[in-house]
Amino acid sequence: QVQLVESGGGLVQAGGSLRLSCAASGTIFSINGMGWYRLGPGQQRELVARITSGGSTIYADSVKGRFAIWRDDAKNTVYLQMNSLEPEDTDVYYCNVLHDWNDYWGQGTQVTVSS
Repeated sequence: QVQLVESGGGLVQAGGSLRLSCAASGTIFSINGMGWYRLGPGQQRELVARITSGGSTIYADSVKGRFAIWRDDAKNTVYLQMNSLEPEDTDVYYCNVLHDWNDYWGQGTQVTVSS
């Protein structure tokens, strides 16, 4: 079993920055990929950013150039640096870890951007 603990959400003014963290714990031996998702307008989780075990990254078009994802494998932690935040980024952000080809999700952390 893998447990995920997210941190770093909160309230920020437009143009500001936040950093999200997600630490995985438990019996960990093979993390294949890590990422961040948010609910989106349709209330279905949509990809924000993802990083593979090899370090390749992919971003949603709406966050390219503003958000950055990276991982610290020694800490089993994935980070999301969010800069130039916009009110449209307001959402619940979920961490996802693909471990031994099984999906695990964090509890979600609220990000609110005021205009």
